[in-house]
Amino acid sequence: MFKPSKLLPLAAGCMLLCANASAMSLMQAYEAALKNDPVYRSAFYQAEGGKENRILGRSSLLPSVSINYSGSQNRNTIEYFGKTQAQDYNSRNATVQVRQPLFSVDAWSRYKQGKAQSEQAEAQFASQNQEVIMRVVSSYLEALLKEDQLALARTERDMYAEQMKVNALLYKKGEGTRTDELETRSRLDLAEASVLEAEDALKTALDTLSGVVGEDVKGLDHLRPGYQVSNADLQPYEEWKKTALAQNPDIQALAKGVEVASQEINKQRAGHFPRLDLTATYGKLDSDTTSTIDEKTKVRSVGFQLTIPLYQGGAVSAATRQAAANRGKAQADLEAEIDKSLVELRRNYNQVTSSVARINALLRAVESAKLLITATEQSIKGGVRINLDLLTAQRQLVTAQRDLAQARYTYMLAALRLRSEAGVLSAEDVRLLAAHFE
Repeated sequence: MFKPSKLLPLAAGCMLLCANASAMSLMQAYEAALKNDPVYRSAFYQAEGGKENRILGRSSLLPSVSINYSGSQNRNTIEYFGKTQAQDYNSRNATVQVRQPLFSVDAWSRYKQGKAQSEQAEAQFASQNQEVIMRVVSSYLEALLKEDQLALARTERDMYAEQMKVNALLYKKGEGTRTDELETRSRLDLAEASVLEAEDALKTALDTLSGVVGEDVKGLDHLRPGYQVSNADLQPYEEWKKTALAQNPDIQALAKGVEVASQEINKQRAGHFPRLDLTATYGKLDSDTTSTIDEKTKVRSVGFQLTIPLYQGGAVSAATRQAAANRGKAQADLEAEIDKSLVELRRNYNQVTSSVARINALLRAVESAKLLITATEQSIKGGVRINLDLLTAQRQLVTAQRDLAQARYTYMLAALRLRSEAGVLSAEDVRLLAAHFE
């Protein structure tokens, strides 16, 4: 006789499939992704390069020092009074020059633009930091959901397999029909196909996670019983909106892009402004000209150089107009990103709040399903119910548990996306979430 004690291993078979010593925790998956995910590594090196824009821009305001050295072998031919005389001599010229900008709109614009570009790169990298968290957590929870779906598919298959036994027994006693057996056989075959499909889906989900973390994932940690939502995620929407407008990295990056574009206008417009430099020169001349053969001269000079641009064929005006158009585009992109982020913020906020009620309802559904199993077991002992009824009750429990897990996963992702849109998602959030798994 089919024993109720065998139902739990059947229902939780897939849940225990990967719970072994080689299971990868959520935190381990995140740390592995930081090392191996090519998208994240690309963003890291891009951010490292972007940091140098600050120094590149600042260099325009600092002194420039150059050394020039030249040497040549000369042969001169001098004719006088019908005679020709050749002169062979070597000349050398060494000069050190220092130039310090005193007034330069171009240099000041480059400095401010480089600073804005560096801050833009930091904001873009912060966005990628949040993006890798979402990729890892999404892939991890998707794989867990596929495990739950596989468990349900196996429970349904086992239910129809047990029903086949009941139909065969009833047909043997003359209380059933051949049609009932064939119908159950058809459902069992479909259930077998569903199990194979669920197994393939789980393998695909694990492969996807492996691609993100850069390692083969053989097993996963599972959600601890009694997981509760966080009150920190349930603060008023206006608080989330205020935080998002101030800290969202995508918004910050585009805002810095507007500043970069504004400084590009100033930089191009600088072509109409004069430039004043302080110059200092120290040089040594040896046989510099034919009149100073075998003479060595030292030159020391300090002075100013004023450059006043007059006309460059209209290039300065055209470049300025082009930069102004680019700033208009950057401003429009910023406004579009703000609108998009606020829509996503509202959507995830609504999903977080609605998930709370859904989770509570499914918790009650799970408890009811457990009570139904207990009642069915008692009925079987009293001869009122049969094992098939217990399998049906077990399927109802597994379905409720799967829906509860899915609701919790949906809440987790919505909460993380909410924090991401607000610009406050960090590795600490992954660590706190990972603590709910074992």
